Amino acid sequence: MSTNQEFDCVVIGAGVQGSFAAYQLAKHKQKTALLEQFVLPHTRGSSHGQTRIMRKAYAEDFYANMMDETYELWAQLEREAGVKLYRQTGLLVMGPEKSHYFEQVKKTLQRNRVPMVTLTSDNFNQHIPHVKLTEGDGAVVEVTAGVLYADRALKAAQAQFQKLGGVIRDNEMVTDIKPGPIVTVSTSAGVYRAKRVVITAGPWANRLLAHTGLQLPLEVVKINVCYWKEKAPGSYDVRRRFPCFISTESQESKEHIYGLPSNEYPGLMKICYHAGSKADPDQRDQQTDRSDIDILQCYVKRCFPGLFPEPAVVESCLYTLTPDRHFVLDCHPTYSNIVIGAGFSGHGFKFGPIIGKLLCELSLGEVPSYDLSPFRIRRFQANTKSAL
Repeated sequence: MSTNQEFDCVVIGAGVQGSFAAYQLAKHKQKTALLEQFVLPHTRGSSHGQTRIMRKAYAEDFYANMMDETYELWAQLEREAGVKLYRQTGLLVMGPEKSHYFEQVKKTLQRNRVPMVTLTSDNFNQHIPHVKLTEGDGAVVEVTAGVLYADRALKAAQAQFQKLGGVIRDNEMVTDIKPGPIVTVSTSAGVYRAKRVVITAGPWANRLLAHTGLQLPLEVVKINVCYWKEKAPGSYDVRRRFPCFISTESQESKEHIYGLPSNEYPGLMKICYHAGSKADPDQRDQQTDRSDIDILQCYVKRCFPGLFPEPAVVESCLYTLTPDRHFVLDCHPTYSNIVIGAGFSGHGFKFGPIIGKLLCELSLGEVPSYDLSPFRIRRFQANTKSAL
């Protein structure tokens, strides 16, 4: 039993955001505990899996701006941990040339002077073999984008946190949070008292926030993570400099479809649908909807002729969505010593180091390094309700 232990800060949830928040707090000489309900490592939340796309290709400038420092922080962790966490591959962005979103992405890249190459229907296949560009679609390549090695990155962040004296307690489910000048966090194994608490519990965020009288408009969905076999080995291989890609909109769907080159499973390319069906995070396997896979099969058959149009491997991941698909990074509206990082909406992993820094700053009462107005709780207003 780890009863009645006292810390400067307790971070609840050891996914990428919580792990980096804990690491940053430890760097600031805060005695910090990182609590995780499952045995680490695990595949139950949103931070597992071998790879993620790293990019600045967003419609919003504030994400592109945050990514500048994020690249530096990932490089810093690589140096500290002595492991390779990032591989530059470039990112191919395709979408209807006249569509608002595609135009906004191009403008964001241009405004932020991100190295990019514009492709035309005439030269597309010289640069991107084995992909069919849809008539009427535009295509740009964000040159500095690439693949982030997610599992390795999470392990590195947690290891550096422990090197700084941080305490990780896994297999401890939080059963109660009592707010106050000193916050009391009860778990299945004991009680922790801390001056500050950071909640980064992913799909379980609202269950924990209920103890503090707050509920956010968060929706949990299950994503099918699909891998597709190459017909000719090496066609889409990372070693042949095949890029990551995002299709912003297609004949098959208005939702994004994204992919990463063959890498983690030799001969299999990762292509996923950026949406899913509502799920209970504790009963995720009861959600068996495969309509997204049907959409992907049509898309792969039409646009990636070098892949067999049937997924060879299907894994799963959970997204926790906000209504506007922007993050929640804020102090609790009633208790300023409780900080919330939530609703990363399936695109937050790459921001892990900068989100950890921002959550640390909020926890310590410092002025945040970035304008957090897009991420404040007050934007939900009427949708944010008391749980008491």
